[in-house]
Amino acid sequence: MFELNALENDALIEIFNIGVGQAAAAMSAIVREEVTMSVPAIRFMHRAAAAVLLGLPEQQQQQRICGVSQHYEGAFETEAILMFPEDKSLEIVRLMVGEAVPLQELTEMEQEAMCEIGNIILNACVGTLANIFQHELQGSLPVYHVGTSDDILTASGSLADTIVLMLHIDFILEKHQIHGYVAFILDISALHDLKEQINRYIARAMGQA
Repeated sequence: MFELNALENDALIEIFNIGVGQAAAAMSAIVREEVTMSVPAIRFMHRAAAAVLLGLPEQQQQQRICGVSQHYEGAFETEAILMFPEDKSLEIVRLMVGEAVPLQELTEMEQEAMCEIGNIILNACVGTLANIFQHELQGSLPVYHVGTSDDILTASGSLADTIVLMLHIDFILEKHQIHGYVAFILDISALHDLKEQINRYIARAMGQA
């Protein structure tokens, strides 16, 4: 299994925390409530294991997940996916549009609203990577998915043995706490490109120090 050493892992968490901090500021303006986000942990795992992590194996039927994906290429190539449990995605959309909107209208708005949220959060994470790595990462338009965790992670056509970089993201609002995940689906070449970029960043940071 692909792994980062402790220094590389800490550097990547630091980078992603910068990115989600920028996303939190943008989300705060949308929901008119202070939003803080953090990435407490990252994990590399096979796609099949990532699907189990997102699902509820103790139940007969997996929890339905809402996902927004965007494809990026440049410094490295990846499919980035923001994921929430389906009930939490509606909760986030409700925060965006207000309490007065009826549930039926809310579900009709869900796809567009989630794509907007996905675009904000994924571009903040990837944009921070691009800035810190000093390489461009160009993204596609966001695509909305609903299904089991396995459905979401295979929507990009990835194979079961593809490595997934899983970011656990805590969204903390004044009256809500929501847990989500961002997954970066990476092949072997992209994993080595990512590791190389992290080490270049560390070398520059140590040189500046």
